[in-house]
Amino acid sequence: MISEIAIVASFFALSIAVFAWFLLRLISISAINYRKTFTETAKVKLSDLFLTIEPEKLFMLNLALILLSFVFTLFLIGNAIPALVISLAIGASPPIIFGMLKKHRLTDFIQQLPDMLQGTATAMKSGASLNQALESIIAEQTGSIKQEFDLFLREVRVGISFEEALDNLYSRVPLMDLSLVISGMKISKEIGGNLAETLERMASTLRQKLEMEGKIDALTAQGRAQGYVMTALPILLGFVLFQMEPEQMALLWTEWYGWVVIAVVVILEVVGFVIIKKIVSIDV
Repeated sequence: MISEIAIVASFFALSIAVFAWFLLRLISISAINYRKTFTETAKVKLSDLFLTIEPEKLFMLNLALILLSFVFTLFLIGNAIPALVISLAIGASPPIIFGMLKKHRLTDFIQQLPDMLQGTATAMKSGASLNQALESIIAEQTGSIKQEFDLFLREVRVGISFEEALDNLYSRVPLMDLSLVISGMKISKEIGGNLAETLERMASTLRQKLEMEGKIDALTAQGRAQGYVMTALPILLGFVLFQMEPEQMALLWTEWYGWVVIAVVVILEVVGFVIIKKIVSIDV
């Protein structure tokens, strides 16, 4: 009898050891794949943003933020599940942050584009060629438009065709307004015509379009603010109630029906925010 118990216990211990080994192996492989994917993606995104941060350092910073958020949330709430959810959300946040930085960069680019086109047209009217006009104007610019057109001019200098360099510029800055400018420059270069006047008209059109978009943004600012307030209100209210009645609010993450309530609230929050954003987003 004792020998049978010993055999069963040994088999059980061996099973646990094998399971633990497979689990650790799976975690190790997943961590290696996550690090590789993160660094490769970050390298591309940082290159698009003209940032010189090393992807490995960014990965270590992200890992530190994940661990700190888990420990801080666990210390504040005292439950591991919300701490794990928050740490996973922070771990998944880099693509969102890259997207926000990319959007800000594109906005900065399109805001500077009309002035750059107007300056280029003025320089061409004074007798400069297109490349000379771009070099003189870009030297006076700052920010994203200087970086992108500097790269465009370097590509032209090393032997890349003018059209291919323009296509590369559009692949880095995929904006419809820039596409129209590039099309106009290609057509004027192929069939001739007064490119300076074409660029001047484009600058005027883009400036009017940006002015119209600014008016629309001002008129829809209240709707966007309401969307943010209505989205944040349940979260803030839940935090206040947790401070007032911690035992009652703790049921939200200690009981199954509490997690159902949280899931329903999150879904409704996301749906409401998306609907409000669709309503106030007007494309010109």
